[in-house]
Amino acid sequence: MTDRNDKRLFLLDTYALIYRSYFAFSKNPRMTSDGRNTSAIYGFMLTLLDLVKKEDPSHIAIVFDPPGPVDRVQDFAEYKANREETPEDIKMSVPIIKDLAKAFRIPCLEVPGYEADDVIGTLAKKGEKAGYEVYMMTPDKDYGQLVSENIFMYKPAYMGNGVEVWGIDEVKKKFEIERVDQVIDFLGMMGDSVDNIPGIPGVGQKTAQKFIAQYGSMEGLYENLDDLKGKMKEKVAENKELAFLSKKLATIITDVDIEFDETDLTREDPNEERVRELFEELEFRSLIKRVFGDNQQAEKPTAKAAQKSNQSDQIDLFGAPSSSSGREAQESNGYRTLETTEHNYQLIDTPEKRKKLISELLEQKSVCFDTETTDIDPNLAELVGIAFSFQPQNAFYVPVPKDRKEALELVAEFKPFFENEEIEKIGQNLKYDLIVMKWHGVEVKGSVWDTMLAHYLLNPDMRHNMDVLAQTYLNYEPVSIETLIGKKGKNQRSMRDVAVERVVEYAGEDADVTLQLKKVFETDLKDNNVDKLFHDLETPLVRVLAAMETEGVRLDSDNLAKYSKELKEELKGIQEHIYELAGTEFNIGSPKQLGEVLFDKMKIVDKPKKTKSGQYSTSEDTLSKLAGEHEIIDQVLDYRSVSKLISTYVDALPELVNPKTGRIHTTYNQTVAATGRLSSNNPNLQNIPIRTERGRKVRAAFVARDEDHVLLAADYSQIELRLIAALAMDEDMIEAFKSGQDIHAATAAKVYGIDLEEVDRDMRSRAKMVNFGIIYGISTFGLADRLNIKRTEAKEIIDNYFDKYPAIKEYMDQSIDFAREHGYVETIMDRRRYLPDINSRNATVRGFAERNAINAPIQGSAADIIKKAMIAIHERFQKEGLKSKMILQVHDELVFDAHKDELETIKPIVRELMENAVSLEVPLVVDMGTGETWLEAH
Repeated sequence: MTDRNDKRLFLLDTYALIYRSYFAFSKNPRMTSDGRNTSAIYGFMLTLLDLVKKEDPSHIAIVFDPPGPVDRVQDFAEYKANREETPEDIKMSVPIIKDLAKAFRIPCLEVPGYEADDVIGTLAKKGEKAGYEVYMMTPDKDYGQLVSENIFMYKPAYMGNGVEVWGIDEVKKKFEIERVDQVIDFLGMMGDSVDNIPGIPGVGQKTAQKFIAQYGSMEGLYENLDDLKGKMKEKVAENKELAFLSKKLATIITDVDIEFDETDLTREDPNEERVRELFEELEFRSLIKRVFGDNQQAEKPTAKAAQKSNQSDQIDLFGAPSSSSGREAQESNGYRTLETTEHNYQLIDTPEKRKKLISELLEQKSVCFDTETTDIDPNLAELVGIAFSFQPQNAFYVPVPKDRKEALELVAEFKPFFENEEIEKIGQNLKYDLIVMKWHGVEVKGSVWDTMLAHYLLNPDMRHNMDVLAQTYLNYEPVSIETLIGKKGKNQRSMRDVAVERVVEYAGEDADVTLQLKKVFETDLKDNNVDKLFHDLETPLVRVLAAMETEGVRLDSDNLAKYSKELKEELKGIQEHIYELAGTEFNIGSPKQLGEVLFDKMKIVDKPKKTKSGQYSTSEDTLSKLAGEHEIIDQVLDYRSVSKLISTYVDALPELVNPKTGRIHTTYNQTVAATGRLSSNNPNLQNIPIRTERGRKVRAAFVARDEDHVLLAADYSQIELRLIAALAMDEDMIEAFKSGQDIHAATAAKVYGIDLEEVDRDMRSRAKMVNFGIIYGISTFGLADRLNIKRTEAKEIIDNYFDKYPAIKEYMDQSIDFAREHGYVETIMDRRRYLPDINSRNATVRGFAERNAINAPIQGSAADIIKKAMIAIHERFQKEGLKSKMILQVHDELVFDAHKDELETIKPIVRELMENAVSLEVPLVVDMGTGETWLEAH
């Protein structure tokens, strides 16, 4: 945009920008503290503010589609019929965006009967005549037909791509046409599936471009029908009326009855008081800073949860505008990054500098530190350096030598700081740093404060990556790790290979940003009533998990290697049997080939299910429903089960053994599951199959440390059922648990109206399904499907259940009502699960939220209880100086490497601390077992 015209009009295609904003944040929705999704509003405001800052338009308007039908629908009722109903969060956003536009003194335009593109097209042409340069801000390619010498398409930046401005040359190049008006013919010929413009059947992009190149227009095509041959000629000839209707639908109207009033379109200064009021209400406090230069606290939590790792996880929505705090936007390796001009990050690379820094650290009450390493696995990582920050915009980076001995000597210099009980240590994903430091001879002591954990409690459904948090709360975009070491893959370098001057900036920034995030989150934790949960449960658990991960568990790799050979022989036999049943050899792992064999060749069912791509569905769910229809189905399912067991566990687990320790060190994720439960990876211990004999043999490969130890497994018995009984205060269920009855048999007796002694195995099984299904909001259809019974029978069972346990039904209804009123539910320890869709008009979406409203307090409370028990057991073991170690947690089970001499000492300790972690109306019961292997102990 050279030779700038002072009369510059920007017309915003508002709905297109709102939709893109909303879906750009779909994985990281912007949520207010009261549960409102403000993604569309926030993204649109970023776009608007970025535009005003970069382009400084003299005139501006935002244009909306009107409510109700438009004229095109009268021509073609199916026009835009394919589009899904507008999400409710967007519907809610529109009036707020209009209020914001009014506060910014920007006119909102809409004309009944005409779409936004018609209004924009009309104003663009009128503006051009009035001597304006007109920019149509939209991602919609259809606007290309309006481009002229002084009318441009302005495509906003998106996901790392910069702004694109399309003039005449750009439009012609994009569509491969000679004149911009041919965009209409192009769209008319090929149609548009989004807007349901039919086009000419059989004519796609390439054919449309070919026709336009040869004949110039739709009219030219039909004037030369005789040039066409075969089926194409038939299709074009038969669909002439449809073709010209499509062209009409694709044509943007430029004579809408709307005045071009230069005065109304003139950009004015915003109404500061009203903008502040709206931004405060929406919790967009960093935008107040951006617009007015305030140094206020950033907005409430909005980003989704992910651990900090050596991989950047940026959200670069529309190319976020730079902040007003001295940080200026720059381009770097295709990403927008921000570089501060107001910081002081110092390299500490001499003994004298280290001594001075340590002296300063020891004078602080609270210090943020961050390690730079060579690996994302803390049990394998070598220290490259440590960054410290205790004052915003200031940080210190201490490089660590590669030589192991020298590294340990240097790190030891900082022991007085790290082991000082009086100094609080701050970090992002501190568990990682605690483990790294432990492998380098330092036990980090004193209180700790983890920004990742804090944000997890504030918004459990969202992400917690530091880069995203910095963007969201500090209006600052940190430099991506990829700009230093490259993208993930074989060519990625180690941080050790990066020039120390660059690492100083990167590491110093990490520590500085984390320090500033802590100040933001401290207040928010109190405001959201989760500060106690943070300080008393999640934070102490960090040290427990760090100790467990460092300890690891022994794996019998030799036994797994033998088992692998057995399974592969078994797999070969299953494969041969499948070939025999099919009468042909094929790739069983290919869904396409498998589908053709099962449904074309063997015709297992009359009307097989198909995927969206038109292939036969051979998913696990589809084949499971066909089990028993033919022996080959069962064999294929068996083949898949064995194959997965080999690849995921039997062959994969030995590869995860740490070469330094000879043990497997799983990573526990404290900030992933929104319910509060821990998850694990490398390996994922929660998915090891235990319901089959084959799967149980995998558990048998986890063994005691040595001949002086045995494994002790302690498992909460039916904790979630006990919790729902206690939370609902259902007297009958509470009494059943107190008296030690078989709860499923007791439930069956109640539901079927018989004595306990009369309950048979089938009745108990059904009652068990209902008991556990109720926790997850099981439906009549779901129960019928699981039990393979008629829906009427399933409905009768559920109705009888609620009739006999009315308090359970009342609890479920109350949970949903509470969620509808507050937008969240809570566990017994005040952990919140936000449910923004609880009042959705979409029954499917609302139903999912309602099930979470019932389940989250139960599953979350179970998670809280075992976490509290873990902390108590860890502290007790340390206090008594026991050699036994807690090494695994899977769902409601804890596993210990128990020293044989201490076994009878620790069993009552574990039982007492687990069963008395909380006081409920229902007793908590722990089942225990011991053995040389996890299978034996469990």
